Amino acid sequence: MNPTTRQPLEWKFSQVFGERSSDDEIQDADRISTVEFDKSGDYVAVGDRGGRIVIFETKDGKNTADQHYSRNQLEQLDYVSLNHPEYRYKTEFQSHEPEFDYLKSLEIEEKINKLKWCTSLSGSLFILSTNDKTIKLWKVKDRKVKKAREIDSPHQLLSSENTLLSERSFMNEQGIPSFANGNHVESGANSIFPSQEPRSKIANYEDTAYARCRRVYAHAHDFNINSLSNNSDGETFISADDLRINLWNLEVSNQSFNIIDMKPSNMEELTEVITSAEFHPIHCNLLAYSSSRGFIRLVDMRQSALCDYSARIFQDEECHGSRSFLTEIVASITDIKFPVDGRHILSRDYMNLKLWDMHMDSSPVATFKIHEHLRPKLCDLYNNDSIFDKFECCLSGDGLHFATGSYSNLLRIFFHGGGSDEGATIEASKDPNWLAASFLSLISSAGHESTSVDGEYSLNSSSKLQHLAWHPCTYLIACASGNSLFFYHA
Repeated sequence: MNPTTRQPLEWKFSQVFGERSSDDEIQDADRISTVEFDKSGDYVAVGDRGGRIVIFETKDGKNTADQHYSRNQLEQLDYVSLNHPEYRYKTEFQSHEPEFDYLKSLEIEEKINKLKWCTSLSGSLFILSTNDKTIKLWKVKDRKVKKAREIDSPHQLLSSENTLLSERSFMNEQGIPSFANGNHVESGANSIFPSQEPRSKIANYEDTAYARCRRVYAHAHDFNINSLSNNSDGETFISADDLRINLWNLEVSNQSFNIIDMKPSNMEELTEVITSAEFHPIHCNLLAYSSSRGFIRLVDMRQSALCDYSARIFQDEECHGSRSFLTEIVASITDIKFPVDGRHILSRDYMNLKLWDMHMDSSPVATFKIHEHLRPKLCDLYNNDSIFDKFECCLSGDGLHFATGSYSNLLRIFFHGGGSDEGATIEASKDPNWLAASFLSLISSAGHESTSVDGEYSLNSSSKLQHLAWHPCTYLIACASGNSLFFYHA
C-alpha cells in the first residue's frame, strides 16, 4: 500500500503506572530518566533519578501479536497488530548508588542516564544501565521461591514465618514448633496444630524475578556518559560521553577501545561536544553520532581504528546562514535514532524533529516543527535554562511514524508522507484531549506579544515530556512524565 494513502492513526490512552494528582509533590529521586523496550516488546524497562530500574512485562506472557508472521506477511498486513499489549509490574532493583570521586572532589549521582536491552539467553533477561560514570550489565531471571500461605488458625502465638517451620520436616520429636528467636511454644493441647489440618497447604511456590549484576564497566570516561548502544553483532556495545566514544565487548569489563576522541589538546579550542551515539541496526561496522553544532557524523569502523576523520557529515545547509548565540544553542541535536531498516536517521534538536536519508547528507527529507511557537521567547528560555532541555525521539517499527515530547507534558506524533506536518498532539494524562485545543491556540498566537502565551509557558515550563520509546512491533508508545509512565496505542 502506498504510504500517502494511509489514514492518520487515532491515538487512545492505554494504561498508566505511577499515576498522581496535580497537587502531589514529586520527589526528585522518583522522576523517570529513561524508558526502553526490548526487541520483542514483551518487556519495558524504566530508570529513574534514584538509580532504580523497574521492569514491566506483558500481561499475556511472552507473545506479541505479530510474532508468528514473516516479514513479508507483516508488510501485507500493513504492520498493524490485532490488539495492543498491556503491561504489569515485574520487578525492580537498585542499579546505582551515589558515589564520590575523591581525586576530582566530585559527587557522582545515581541517576540512570540510559538503558539498553541485550540478547536474552536461557530464559534470562540482560540489560545495560549507566549513570554518569559507570556502566553495569544486569541479569534478571525468574526463580521459584517457597512462600508461606496465610491459614486460618486459632493459635495467634504462631507468626507467618513460624507457620512455614511447623511443617512435618521442621517439627521436633514432640511436635512442638519453635519461634524464630529460638524460644519454644509451651506444650499443651492449645499449642499443637489440629491433626485434621492438611500440612501440604501450608507452603507454595511463587515466581520471583531476581536481578544480579554480572559486569561492571568503569573508569573509562572522564566526562558524563550520555549514550549506550548495542551492536547488531550481539557481542559489543558503545558508550559515549561529551568528547569520547568507547567500544566494549560485553564479556570484557576491564578493557575498552577508544574509537572517537574529540578532545582538543587545548580545551579553550573546544567548539562542539558529542550529544548522542547510535549503532546502525544492520551493519555492525557503522555508527552515527550527533554534536552540539547540529551535525550528524556517520563513521565506518573498518576504515580506521580511530574514526575521528573518516566521517560522513549530515548537516542542514538551510540552517547555517545567519547564526546567533541562541540559534547555535537550539541547533544542538539531543537525540538520534535509526529505524529498523537503517535507511534513515531521525534527529531531534530543541526546535525541530528531522528525518534524514542515509544517501543525502545536504538536508533532511522532512522537518517537523515542534517549538517554533517558542522562537520569540528564546531569551526567556535562556534565562531560566529551559533552552538546554533535552528531548528524545523515537520511531515506529515500520519507520513511517515518529514521536517526541514537548512542554506541558505534550506528546507530538508525526507521519512521514501523510500530507500534513501538524501530526497529533496528546497530553500525557488519562484524559489526553483537553489540553490539545489550548496548545493549538497557543501556537496560533505565537509571535505576537500576548500575555496568554507568556503565562501559558511560564505555567508549564516545569512540566515536560522528555523520555519516550516506541514498541518495536505495534503502534504503542510509552512516555514518561515526572514519576508516571503512560502508554498510548493506535
